Amino acid sequence: MNLSNAHIAIIGLGYVGLPLAVEFGKQRPVLGFDIHQARIAELQAGRDSTLEVEPPDLAAARQLQFSSNAADLRACQVFIVTVPTPVDQANRPDLTPLVKASETVGKALKAGDVVIYESTVYPGATEEVCVPVLEKHSGLTFNQDFYCGYSPERINPGDKQHRLPTIRKVTSGSTPEAAQAVNQLYAQIITAGTYQASSIRVAEAAKVIENTQRDVNIALMNELSLIFNKLGIDTLEVLQAAGTKWNFLPFRPGLVGGHCIGVDPYYLTHKAQEVGYHPEVILAGRRINDGMASHVADQTVKLMLRKNLPVLGSRVLVLGLTFKENCPDVRNTKVVDMVHTLQGYNMQVDVYDPWINVAEAQHEYGLQCLADMPTPDAGQYAAIVLAVGHQQFVALGEAGIKALGQKGAVLFDVKGILPLGAADGRL
Repeated sequence: MNLSNAHIAIIGLGYVGLPLAVEFGKQRPVLGFDIHQARIAELQAGRDSTLEVEPPDLAAARQLQFSSNAADLRACQVFIVTVPTPVDQANRPDLTPLVKASETVGKALKAGDVVIYESTVYPGATEEVCVPVLEKHSGLTFNQDFYCGYSPERINPGDKQHRLPTIRKVTSGSTPEAAQAVNQLYAQIITAGTYQASSIRVAEAAKVIENTQRDVNIALMNELSLIFNKLGIDTLEVLQAAGTKWNFLPFRPGLVGGHCIGVDPYYLTHKAQEVGYHPEVILAGRRINDGMASHVADQTVKLMLRKNLPVLGSRVLVLGLTFKENCPDVRNTKVVDMVHTLQGYNMQVDVYDPWINVAEAQHEYGLQCLADMPTPDAGQYAAIVLAVGHQQFVALGEAGIKALGQKGAVLFDVKGILPLGAADGRL
């Protein structure tokens, strides 16, 4: 099996798919496919609203074309699926985007083609869920007429240091020949090298535990933060002291949102429960992390009461809405939970984030986000919550942030970016 001259289609052009399409598009013909016509239009105009790909890099992918017409997929021989895999309101895996993408690919599938999945799933999902859909809509037989691979994405939104080519890539295939062909395909663009897993299930499992491990470690830090708060000890000071030991892991407490760390563990726990095992540590970590947003809101209110500041009807400013710093991604952000808890105290909550699309955030979460830094209302807020460590907020510094509040206003520094003692509270 030789994919060196195959025409590639990337299905889904978000944070994962677009960088992949660009890197391949610098070397060979690639079709970037997305069902959202507005996304196709902005990419054809040389713009990326996710800010993951700069205009010069987009222009450098000279063999990359974009389309929302599924009929164009028929000209391709390799299909790489990079659609989201979220959870529903009950934290159960929602494979709807993955199934629909498989239906679309299945209708374009021909004998000899290869379908590679990058979306995060539980072990077994590719062969148990996706393959039957491909067979149904193509009329072809798996591992006889077409083949599959799995190569988990490792994109870190907003990270300009760890880019797709410099992150080692795990690959796998449904047969030894397919596995080798998939590995060689990715080796063309991954300068950091590849790691060929023994099976698709192993590759799927490797991906889902990457973020599960981080989630559990952050949960431990968050639990320590809850304990040290009751003991009157600053958590970050404790972590700095403990970090002087060579093998102490540098995790910190915080809000765990986004489309990866706060979601992926539920895919693993879902599969574990399906086979009769109830995961205790992983789910305990999820409960702790999911509760931290409300904890921040509650602590902010307590600090206001201690300062004899009125709570009912007071104005609160939340700085930052994205799930991480210096990134426009608001998917599964836990700042929303914090805002809702503060609103539950009958407070007026204003949200400001220089990185977001205000209209998109309002549509997604129903929040009234400020479009510009609220300088006209400076001095009007009874409390300020520094929720995300954007570079703009770091540049404002202690004086600039405090100037947004009224005299004696409460300042809660979720990310611990201000000097010790600058804020009334922090995790």
